[in-house]
Amino acid sequence: MQKHALNTARWRKSSHSDDNNGNCLEVADGIPGIVPVRDSKAGPHGPVVTVTPAAWAAFLSGVACGGGASTPM
Repeated sequence: MQKHALNTARWRKSSHSDDNNGNCLEVADGIPGIVPVRDSKAGPHGPVVTVTPAAWAAFLSGVACGGGASTPM
């Protein structure tokens, strides 16, 4: 992955994010081969986790089915 791809990425807030500046997950679409994810509280220069589209789809499927941690880590 090239760094400039994230510099020009269009980030969007998850539809399940907290509206009160709480739990805010942002995802960038349209970057071939990866799905960048970040915590909006860290700001635009905070850390970014990248996963494969298949891993992201599996994560979303698990969340939709009620999987995942029930308490914050």
